[in-house]
Amino acid sequence: MHLLFSSPYFLFLLFFLPCFIWCKPYRDSYYFSKLSWLPPQNILSSWEVWVKMLIFSLMVFALAEPFVYDASSQNNRKGRDLVMALDASGSMAERGFDSNDRMLNKFDINIHLAKDFIQKRHDDNMGVVIFGSFAYTASPLTYDLSSLSYLLYFTSIGIAGESTAIGDALTQAIGTLKYGKAKNKAIILLTDGYHNAGKVSPKIAVEKAKALGIKIYTIGIGKSSHYDKALLETIAKQTQAKSYGASSAKALEAIYEDINRLEPSPIRSESYLNKRLSILFPLSLAWIFLFSWIVLNKRGLV
Repeated sequence: MHLLFSSPYFLFLLFFLPCFIWCKPYRDSYYFSKLSWLPPQNILSSWEVWVKMLIFSLMVFALAEPFVYDASSQNNRKGRDLVMALDASGSMAERGFDSNDRMLNKFDINIHLAKDFIQKRHDDNMGVVIFGSFAYTASPLTYDLSSLSYLLYFTSIGIAGESTAIGDALTQAIGTLKYGKAKNKAIILLTDGYHNAGKVSPKIAVEKAKALGIKIYTIGIGKSSHYDKALLETIAKQTQAKSYGASSAKALEAIYEDINRLEPSPIRSESYLNKRLSILFPLSLAWIFLFSWIVLNKRGLV
């Protein structure tokens, strides 16, 4: 049995452990004529400090996503590194996009179709970026597509703000693709609005994508007058990709089917036999120690 971490970079937070001993909080100064009046203090002998350090360490281990496995093997697969940049701005709440169910809004329909699309990309490493007024990586590149689809359940309209930061979304997606190992890399950008927020212009983001050989497929959904059709076409053309317009749920489904025929490329990855995620163990211990410390604090025992 072996132990590994899915997000080992969080372990660098352990370097802050000495701060529990040496980084003292600011307190008002008091002056005494005789230091002998002050009780001797040795912070290393205080069990409270060690409990805090233990709780912090357990939380860090949980963030690093530990898992145990029995054996591992190298896989040679064909696929591509693909990031979906999905618009979650306020305008995605518009209903009537699906003629079969006019109560569904554009965001819900897109999430449903995106999940279907993800499940069909069997050999791809995929990631998801959510954007509105700002952009964030909801999932880094992964070949665990079931978990990626499940993650989409936790996205909602307005989670990243009400505006549309297309430049930030592309920049975030490009940053996610940097860690991919496939030769072919692509972004699927889906939006229903005009670029009106963020720190990075779409032009600068496209230049970065071109320099890295990343294709950007763009999808405008809803009425073409509601989104910047010219910008989306320019982005796709400059990165040697394709731009689409979806005026209905059926059209969006057909677009995903078309993109699904993208040419794959070889990818090397590693699979694990009997992989078991072990986040709950350190997380449970951390909560037990934290709860105990809070109770003792309230009772004045620490």
